[in-house]
Amino acid sequence: MSRTIAILGVGLIGASIAVALRQDSINRIIGFDLYREQLDKAINKGILHAGTTDLQTAVRDADFIFLSAPVEYIHQLIDDLAELDLKSGVIVTDVGSTKLEIVKKGQSLGKKGITFIGGHPMAGSHKSGVDAANVRLYENAFYVLTPTEETKQSEVEKLQHLLQPLHAKVITLKADEHDEIVGAISHFPHIIAALLVNQVSKYNGEQPWYHRLAAGGFRDITRIASSNPKLWRDIILSNTEYLLEIAKDWQRDFAQIVHALEQQDSTEIEAFFRDAREFRDSIPEKQPGAIPPLYDLYVDIPDHPGEIGKITTLLGSKNISISNLQIRETREDLFGALRISFSNQRGLEKGIELLQYFDYNVYQRE
Repeated sequence: MSRTIAILGVGLIGASIAVALRQDSINRIIGFDLYREQLDKAINKGILHAGTTDLQTAVRDADFIFLSAPVEYIHQLIDDLAELDLKSGVIVTDVGSTKLEIVKKGQSLGKKGITFIGGHPMAGSHKSGVDAANVRLYENAFYVLTPTEETKQSEVEKLQHLLQPLHAKVITLKADEHDEIVGAISHFPHIIAALLVNQVSKYNGEQPWYHRLAAGGFRDITRIASSNPKLWRDIILSNTEYLLEIAKDWQRDFAQIVHALEQQDSTEIEAFFRDAREFRDSIPEKQPGAIPPLYDLYVDIPDHPGEIGKITTLLGSKNISISNLQIRETREDLFGALRISFSNQRGLEKGIELLQYFDYNVYQRE
């Protein structure tokens, strides 16, 4: 017995799903992409069994179809599938970070007897493209499915079973519940991060020290402001209803802390920070969420030539991959002068163990 899986869009998300699903020998993975070179690269890397730039060829025999494209293209793919010949009983799902509009659109496929189940794997990377595909990208991450009341439970279970090789935590939510939650914990924080950076940028026009002193903690807490502008434009436009509600709540709460500042209300201000600390500290530290976590390590190093090379050689000797290195000029609230970024939690843990063994002082941002 074999089953055919079509991955429509062979970027980081689609390719990582493909390489994980390929671990099950009964799966035959077919990729579709507009760029032939992406498909050839994925085939050569053992991610796909075959690839095509013709959508009908990709989906004709598919038992499962993954729409692994940016939000604005998923709607078009659904329209395209409605015009194509598909296998009876095929299950179509997507990876979009908003669900309500996509799920409503996907229900149009029901007229052809096709089951559409919305999906959102809550994992990502600062890297992109097929070269960044990672078989462990979704390991222990939440993978949200958003079936409707009309979706047969047996179809949901089929998709859940298919996703087992990803080793993700597959859960189900209503599409509107999903959008409201990720609006608060992912989409709105991206807006706030961009607002903070734009505000400092304006101040910097009059006083260049804003730019220099923004290194360190400010750069870290606003890292998501470096996200793809077009991607985030489309994400927030597809979740307007809930983001507007969240923004009104935020304005109300911000007005309260502004009033406390005006009144010099130390009790209210302390409670504001205490409540935030208590809830923030209760959030699981190593659990992947809607915003990809940082796998960063900070290292105290002596200020003499060759020390950075020594550290990277030690890590390389144990096959511990690093994704980025940064020498920090300002230390602010961190002890380390060298920041090492790892691609996953395992690499981070191995790096800590190795460098501590060689008597380096290492720290993580809490």
